[in-house]
Amino acid sequence: MTSRRQFIKHGAASVGGIVMVGCGAHGPLRAPDAGAPPGAPLMLNGAAVKTIDVHAHCMIPAALALIGMDVFSLYPKTMKGGQENVVVIADRLAAMDAQGVDMEVLSINPFWYEQPRALSASIVRLQNDKLAELCAARPDRFAAFASLSLQHPDLAVQELEHAVRKLGLRGAAIGGSVAGVPFADPRFHPVWAKAEALGATLFIHPTGTPEMARHFAGNGWMANVIGYPLETTVALQHFIFEGVLDQYPRLKICSAHGGGYLPTSAARMDHGCFVNPGACAHGPALKKKPGDYVNQLYFDSLVFTPEALTNLVRQVGVSQVMLGSDHPFPWADQPVKRVLDTPALSDADKAAILGGNARRVLGL
Repeated sequence: MTSRRQFIKHGAASVGGIVMVGCGAHGPLRAPDAGAPPGAPLMLNGAAVKTIDVHAHCMIPAALALIGMDVFSLYPKTMKGGQENVVVIADRLAAMDAQGVDMEVLSINPFWYEQPRALSASIVRLQNDKLAELCAARPDRFAAFASLSLQHPDLAVQELEHAVRKLGLRGAAIGGSVAGVPFADPRFHPVWAKAEALGATLFIHPTGTPEMARHFAGNGWMANVIGYPLETTVALQHFIFEGVLDQYPRLKICSAHGGGYLPTSAARMDHGCFVNPGACAHGPALKKKPGDYVNQLYFDSLVFTPEALTNLVRQVGVSQVMLGSDHPFPWADQPVKRVLDTPALSDADKAAILGGNARRVLGL
C-alpha cells in the first residue's frame, strides 16, 4: 500500500493502479504539484464551505482484467476516447479545483453481479483495497463507496463490514438491481441490516436494463437518458412498497441523478394506491403514505437546471440533497456553480447541499 509520503514524493500519477477515466470534457489539464492544496475555500455567509461531490467515478484496471475487460469496456463506443483520456490522479485534482470541488466520494458502477462467487469476491476486494489506498494517501480530497458482491449476500455482508470498519470506506455503491432481481428480495435483507447497523450509506447508481433495449433503440441515447432514471425509480419504489424502508428505518440510501423520477412522482404513487388499492394490497402494510418515504431518502443534485434543483429541494427537503456531478463524465462540468446559481436557495441551503449534508450523512 502506498504511504502518504510515497504519494507526495513520487507524484499522483498512479496510486495502486487506479485510473481516473476521462472523456475529454475538460481539455488539457496542467497537473499540480503532488500534495498541493486546492484553491481558496468557498465562503458563504462568512463561513468556509468544504464542497463534497458524492457522485464521481473511477476504475481499477486490474479488477477489470480479472474478467478480460479493459478500462474502456464499460463505455459506449461513442464515449471511448482512447488512452489519451486516461486521467492521472494529479489531473483529476486539477479538474476538481477547476470545478470548485474540494472532495470527491468515488464509486465504481457494478459490472460483476453475474460473476461466480470466488471471482466476484476477488474483484470487489481488489477494488476496495485500492480505493482505501487512494483515500489514505489523500484523505483531504477523496473518500469512497465500497464495491459489494450483492449476488452473494453473505459475501456482501462480510465485505461491507470489512470495507467500513477496516478500510474506512463510507458505505457501498450498488446498481439498480442485482442482475434483474429487485433489492426488496428477502435474500438481500441481511445486507441492508448490516448497512443500517454500520451507519453505512448505500449509493444507488443504475447500470442499465438490457430487457428494454428494443424500446431504447434509435437516436438520443435513450438507454441512459430515459433508462437510467427509470431504473433508479423502480429500485427505490421496490424499497418503499415492499416495506424495506419500514423494516430498516435508519438505512441511508442516496441515489444518483436526483433519484430519477421518484421525487416528481411521489404524489402519483400515493394516488395510484387510492385509485387502485388492490394493486397495493399484495405487500406489507406501509407505516406511512408511499410519497412520504421520499423524505427518508437522499439524492444527488445532478438535475441540470436551477428550476429542477429548486423542485427537488421542495419535494424532498434541503437536508436530503447532496452535491453530485458524475465526474469525469460531462453531465455537470460546473456542479458547484449550478448550486450557487439557484436563486431559490438560501446561503444556508447552498452550504448544506454543497458539503454540509455529505459531512453529516457520510461522517466525513
